[in-house]
Amino acid sequence: MIIVGEKINTSRKGIEEAVRNRDATFVAKIARDQAEAGADYIDVNAGTFLDQEIDCLCWLVETVQNEVDLPLSLDSPNPKALSEAIKRHKGEPMINSISLETDRFQALIPVITSRPCSVVALCMAETAMPTTVEERVEVGSELINKLTDQGIPLDKIYVDPLVQPISVDTGMGIAVLGAINRIMTDFLGVNTICGLSNISYGLPARQVINRNFLALGISYGLSAAIIDPTDRQLMTTLHTVEMLLGRDEYCENFIDAYQNGRIAGG
Repeated sequence: MIIVGEKINTSRKGIEEAVRNRDATFVAKIARDQAEAGADYIDVNAGTFLDQEIDCLCWLVETVQNEVDLPLSLDSPNPKALSEAIKRHKGEPMINSISLETDRFQALIPVITSRPCSVVALCMAETAMPTTVEERVEVGSELINKLTDQGIPLDKIYVDPLVQPISVDTGMGIAVLGAINRIMTDFLGVNTICGLSNISYGLPARQVINRNFLALGISYGLSAAIIDPTDRQLMTTLHTVEMLLGRDEYCENFIDAYQNGRIAGG
């Protein structure tokens, strides 16, 4: 599974303060901790700074890549911020995210076709938020077709079925899982991704909910997740479930994680 480390986001108080003060040491440690915990990408998001987002996002790109040798997930709905950030990125980034909303799609196409990158395709259209499997699959399918028409390879597309809190609607979990299964079946070679922790918003024992939803997501075909890789219990679930489902040849990833202290318990 592709792991996107979620912790460098200015919606988190400590990160917002560090970005405002240009505290590279603080940000670098958060990046390093996630890399050492097994992240494949480090997400960087400076969305709370609004008018300063471009400068802040570019600073985050340079600061994080000076510390870790990993690609980043450039996380913003702002095409101008993404356009500047991608210029400063070393290697092939992930762009998070494009959607079917007309203005957003048209503005982001020049960015994601300017150089090789992966792209998160959010199942959001001009209409209301999707609530059913069918609505998610319909939007996801149209996004995949539009992106491949623009020359984006199928394996570079990460469809996000838009996880919404189960506290609002208890059908949200199974709707996301069903959409993951359908998309992965209908478009062999595409990826699916989700912001895992959205599922537990507003409920107690959120980490327990997140761990179990991750296990279900993997069993339905989820191929990437935006998570906190420093959460050892969560990572233990990820490695264990992948192994049990036959997605870890010779159990190598599980054994490596255990030997490097990334597996909780014993």
